[in-house]
This record gives sequence, C-alpha cells and structure tokens, in this order.
Amino acid sequence: MLERSVIRKLREIVGNEHVTQEKQDLVCYSYDATQMEFLPDAVVFPADALQVSAILHLANSERIPVFPRGAGSGFSGGSLPKGGGIVLVTTRMNRILRIDTDNLIAVVEPGVVTGDLQDAVERLGLFYPPDPASLRFSTIGGNVAECAGGPRAVKYGVTKDFVLGLEVVLPIGDIITTGGGIYKGVVGYDLTKLMCGSEGTLGIITRVTLRLLPLPETRRTMLAIFDSIDGAAGAVAGIIRGRIIPTTLEFLDHSALKCVEGEFSLGIPASARAVLLIELDGERELVDRQAARIDALVSPFGLIEFRAAADAAEAEELWMARRLVSPALRKVNPDKINEDIVVPRNRVPDIIRRIDEIRERYGVPIINFGHAGDGNIHVNIMIDRARTGESEKAEEAVREIFRAVLELGGTMSGEHGVGLSKQPYVTMELTREQLGAMTAIKRALDPNNILNPGKIFPTE
Repeated sequence: MLERSVIRKLREIVGNEHVTQEKQDLVCYSYDATQMEFLPDAVVFPADALQVSAILHLANSERIPVFPRGAGSGFSGGSLPKGGGIVLVTTRMNRILRIDTDNLIAVVEPGVVTGDLQDAVERLGLFYPPDPASLRFSTIGGNVAECAGGPRAVKYGVTKDFVLGLEVVLPIGDIITTGGGIYKGVVGYDLTKLMCGSEGTLGIITRVTLRLLPLPETRRTMLAIFDSIDGAAGAVAGIIRGRIIPTTLEFLDHSALKCVEGEFSLGIPASARAVLLIELDGERELVDRQAARIDALVSPFGLIEFRAAADAAEAEELWMARRLVSPALRKVNPDKINEDIVVPRNRVPDIIRRIDEIRERYGVPIINFGHAGDGNIHVNIMIDRARTGESEKAEEAVREIFRAVLELGGTMSGEHGVGLSKQPYVTMELTREQLGAMTAIKRALDPNNILNPGKIFPTE
C-alpha cells in the first residue's frame, strides 16, 4: 500500500484525474494476454517525458517499483506488477507527431496504436512493415520494448530494424535521446538497439523515430497444401533458393489444420499435413512473375493443392485458415500456454516431430502454427487448469520443448520476450557470463531496481 503522501505527489505530477487507486481500475491493469494477474497499488497516466521523469524521481526516493505498460497485450507477463507498486500507462501519449515524406521517417509517441500508424502512412503512399498479430490494439512503445515481429519479418525484419531513434526516461529519471532522424550514426554505444527488446527494464520510451518505406504497388496471396511437414519445409527452402523472398511465409501443421477444419470446415483436404500461406509484394510485373515461379517451385514437394487469389476478397479467404486458428483453439481446452520458439528454417520438421513426441508422452494437446520463413513457431499447449495435474504436465512439456529447441540451434522466444513466463527457463539458454553482462547493465542504469523489477532475470 502506498503512503498518502506518495499518492498526493503523483496527483500533483499528472493531475488528480490521471491517478487511480479504485479497485475496479486496478484490476484492469493487473493482467495481460497471459493468465497471470498481480494487483498494483496505483495506476498513473502521464502525458509526457517530464511527467514520467518526475514519477521516476519520486519512485527512486521512496523505493517504489514502477511497471511501464502500453496496451497490456503481451504474452510474457512483462508489464505485470508482481509484488505491487505503480503501473505507469503510456496510452495518453498517443500522437503521431510527424510523418516526413522526404526523409521517410515518422515520429510518434509510445501510445500510438500500431495499426493506426500503418493506416496513416499508407494514406501518404508509405509503408511501416512490422505487423504483430495485435497490431489493431498494441502500441508502438510496447512493440519497441518487446521488439515485436510478425508475419512480414521474413522479408522486412522486426521492430528494431525500423527504429532510428528514441526519447527515453532512464530508471533514475534522467531524460535522454538516442539516435534520431538519420540512417547512419556510430558515435558512442548504440543505445537505441539496447532499448529495443529491453522489456521496460532499462527505460520508459516516450518518443520513437521510425524508418518508413515506399508502399508496395501490389500484393499477391497464395495457399499451398502439402502431404507432409517435410514437404512444406522443402517448399520454403525451394522458394528461398529460387531467390524469392516473400513478404510472408506462414504455416499450419497437421495439429492446427485438424483444429481449424474441425471447427470451421474450410475445405482443406483430409490428406493435408501442412499448409503454407505465401504472400508477395512489390511492383506488379515482378510480383506476377514471382507468383508463377512459386507455383512451379513448390510442386515437387508433395503438393496437394495450390490456390492463388485473384483479388483482395479472395486473398482474405485464403488468410481465413490462419486467422481462425486462435478462435478454434478454445474448443480444444479452455486454457492456453503460448510459446514462440524459433529454430533454423530447415529444422522446422525436426522440431515439429519432437513436439509430436512430447505431446504423446504427456497426453496434452499441442497446436503449432507460425512463421515458416524465419522458423518462428507458435506452440500452443491447450490444457484445463481445473483438472488436477494438467498445469504440472504442461510445465514439464514446455521445458522439454525448450530443451529440444536449443539442441536444434534455436531460441526460446522470437517475439514475446521473457518477462515472467520464460524467466524460470532463461538459464537454459543464457550462460552465467551472458546473464552477468546483462545484469551489470541493469544495475548501472537502475541502481535501486525500480523499473519493472523481477522480469527477465532468474530470481531465487
């Protein structure tokens, strides 16, 4: 419980109406897309960097933890106030400050919704590629803090590849800028990249300068259905060897296909064991030529059926199989553990087989889909926590999946971050020396361990 004097000072900083301790409000900021929940002591809504700075100065003097939060759509518990403290919500800082069509940059506040930014720049013939599944409600600040990815990452990269500069309030309350509106700069350490993916532990982002691209002239969507996961993986390799880098290369394995088809009857053949959703963008003539080549390139890999969209409406129909996976999952079991592992592209069949073995051994449904182009697989372990022993079985299955991923040269998280959910497993991937270097940076920037404490690093 915070002292009354602290609440009074918070109200002086941001205004009386922008601080709440009402129980119903605290509950709204106690959870994210995980099923974990921790009640904060207060929620504050600052309007700018100066107010964020004043809050952090107060928090340091009183030794109160501060937990930055955007839209709260994360899958790792990274914004949750475990242990209590102040949740600092950035959604009031929601302006697109500038779109520079000459230099192809946008300057935005952290509370801007990702999809809104994409819409705004596309009206000007520009393009912001990062496209997390949550783009219609997640915010740019959260995207940067988690280094969000998305289906288009195979061609365009992830959020950090488009961040040119930041305004950041450090844990002790100092305000700094990193990078800027230029594409090159090697004076000093790259603090911009350090902040990207730091999960709100090293600073609170209050302004972002983003790189933009010209909007592609056209887009083409195709669906390829295969008789094996090896065939789908071979097709991915064949496309890349053919010197074509699609905008997206999404896949569903047999478990996801069974789940979707059983619920929505999309007409996927019963013999299908994997589906690739392939999308191209660029100049119309090039896209047409590449689409025809892809049809030929994937044919030798156990192709059952190839569908190509003639227009946007047909493209949306092809995307239905991918979009309907998540709604279909809840019919399997009510509770979901969502992991986002990554392996080298050519090891996707290997990890799917390992996951199948784990599923059989533990007797829990596991549904796999994701980004075949960069080996990023969303592994969904579906359980009913009300059943005795199911949570424990799922945790053991997760540990075995992570072990298999690391043996295949992969990583435990490609998009979601560590937060709280992967914290128990982080020493499986990071060495003592790596963790030592990271914690040294954390101590240097946050000597009082005020900002988002208890995240990423293993605790006793």
